[in-house]
Amino acid sequence: MFSNLVTVCTLYLPPSTSVNDRDLNRLVDELPTPFIVIGDFNGHSPLWGSKNTNLRVRQIEELVNTHYLCLLNNGEDTYFHQRSRTFHSLDLALCTPSLAPYFNFRVGVDLRDSDHFPIFLDRANVGSNDAQRPTRYLFHRADWTNFALRALITRNMVEGENFNEVVNLVTETIISAADASFTKSGLSFPKNWKPWWNKYCTDTNRDQRRAWNVFRRHATSANQIAFQRAKSIARWARRKSERGYWIKFVSGINFSVTAKDMRDNVRRACGIYPEKRISCLRENGQEVRNISEMVDVLAEAFASICSASNYTEPFLTHKNRTERIKLRFQTTKHLSYNTDLTIFELHTALSVIKHTSPGPDEVTYSMLHHLSEHSLLNIPYMFNLIWKEHVFPDCWKHAFIIPIPKPGKETTGSAKLSTNSPNQLHV
Repeated sequence: MFSNLVTVCTLYLPPSTSVNDRDLNRLVDELPTPFIVIGDFNGHSPLWGSKNTNLRVRQIEELVNTHYLCLLNNGEDTYFHQRSRTFHSLDLALCTPSLAPYFNFRVGVDLRDSDHFPIFLDRANVGSNDAQRPTRYLFHRADWTNFALRALITRNMVEGENFNEVVNLVTETIISAADASFTKSGLSFPKNWKPWWNKYCTDTNRDQRRAWNVFRRHATSANQIAFQRAKSIARWARRKSERGYWIKFVSGINFSVTAKDMRDNVRRACGIYPEKRISCLRENGQEVRNISEMVDVLAEAFASICSASNYTEPFLTHKNRTERIKLRFQTTKHLSYNTDLTIFELHTALSVIKHTSPGPDEVTYSMLHHLSEHSLLNIPYMFNLIWKEHVFPDCWKHAFIIPIPKPGKETTGSAKLSTNSPNQLHV
């Protein structure tokens, strides 16, 4: 991120007044860089979301091209015309290229006694709350041999009378072995990383630090030469990797790349990635930013979507009548899906299943896949006992509900409740 000061200039260009191009150029030339010019330009152009154009557009486009400025607008309307009751995009935010990757353009939802909506320039990848991400096991550093030895599931463990205790004991055994065999990610979100950074950069950077520590403790000529050599190799590795990435990045620019994709690619090249957290929700025209309040709002919205009040009256009548009929699972027919689960079926399922995120119990398919054969044999045995007794363990009734923005909808800044779909992660 930039470390120097940023010049901010607010500008108003009256719609009926002729503005001299020379005055605009002189204004921009006098601004200390880097700078942001924001204000009501009264220009209509599809480039920033307007449906039509006017004469002011030519001046704005020439100003942008002459000084190599970047437009931060995202196409949202910024102005409400009360007489015609129409929305327009008149307010622009221009900046020098060095600032473009670091800001997100956002329009407020409340006019606040004005005909212009408030404009916010949010720092990229800087959330408005102190959210923490869930920890997860780092399987690329896993000691699977140690895990298989510790995650010992015996026949006595799964033959208990209380199936809630049985499932909890099996889960605790697996998680205890995982804690002793794997490392976990931190709670904080990772810092931005450069896309060109690779393993060779990491290795040479580590060698440089080691050489520096040796030289710092023993300042001999030999250690100094070793440190300078390691430093040169690390610098060469970074430059080579960065140059290779840049060549690949530039070669991918063509006429088929959209403006949004190009902007995202530039940000990735700068080590800035889209904000994956929902930092704000819109409910009834109001913005909700507190984490606990956002959770309650999402829960109420998802409950409303799944509510029976959305059904038609005939369907509700049929639903209530059908649900009063007691289900009978007894049958004299020999059906394949009623036979016991076998170890072969479990092996087959684990061999083709994708490694998705776990539910509240944190047990992943990778853990089951790496259990010893003795432990794995007792997993289908436990499931068969549970199914025969027609019991559903309490811990299996819980799941994580994750709001995931729909494709093509808002994914940064504030998001409407209708743009998020509930997705469940079960145990």
